[in-house]
Amino acid sequence: MELNEKLQELRKQKQLTQEELAEILFVSRTAISKWESGRGYPSIESLKAISEFFSVSVDELLSGEELISVAEQDSQNKIQYIRDMIFGLLDCAIAVFLFLPFFGQQDGSVIRHISLLSFTGAQWFMKAAYLAIVLLTIVWGIATLALQNYNGVIWTKRKGIISVLLSILGVLIFMASFQPYAAFLIFMFLIIKGVFLIKR
Repeated sequence: MELNEKLQELRKQKQLTQEELAEILFVSRTAISKWESGRGYPSIESLKAISEFFSVSVDELLSGEELISVAEQDSQNKIQYIRDMIFGLLDCAIAVFLFLPFFGQQDGSVIRHISLLSFTGAQWFMKAAYLAIVLLTIVWGIATLALQNYNGVIWTKRKGIISVLLSILGVLIFMASFQPYAAFLIFMFLIIKGVFLIKR
């Protein structure tokens, strides 16, 4: 008997609905439904909670192959969590542009370095482009950090790609408008993201 069948049987023996079991295990009802339909496996922590609640060993719940699958999935989830944390923090770190002197502005014969909020050395549409890319990147970083436990298919597949695309766009905008310090910082962040994507 597979884990999904065992879990369903154990739940029915205790006369619990999927929602009630989800509350006991501190997971969503969708997670219980996924486990019972065989579309996924619980994390190691959830397996321990299931084992304790139903008074069965983890070995009784899982076959050898399932145990390997659970371990692999748990490892992938941890890697994804770390990657999301790093991408989110790097994207939020772009907020330094608003307050630190990363932008060169001509002041007579001297180029002064000022923050984006103080920057007046470009036409309005250029400053709007700077603000747009910085604010979009910050918002995306906050969303990535806030929605780490959300497992929507589109969100899971696209969040890293969009973060990288925002960084590429930032590098291109700042390089094209001769803002080397801002371009260099985003480029460094882009390299870090690239390393984590390659290690996937």
